[in-house]
Amino acid sequence: MQRLTETGYDIMNDTKKKILVVEDEKSISDIIKFNLEKEGFAVYTSYDGEDALVKQVTYDPDLILLDVMLPKLDGFTVC
Repeated sequence: MQRLTETGYDIMNDTKKKILVVEDEKSISDIIKFNLEKEGFAVYTSYDGEDALVKQVTYDPDLILLDVMLPKLDGFTVC
């Protein structure tokens, strides 16, 4: 059973939940990352579809926030 605190911390496994943010506009990605980290999540970022696929395998995130219009591979292809 998974129990999260209000800040995204998994108290049963003593770990932060991981989120991969895939957004090609760095300013938007930075804002999202800042706010999620402030809430206690471990956040990884990617700026194109190809890199997103690599980071998905590498980090095994619990959630992926995926933009649709991305360079190299679009969000639909990545999904």
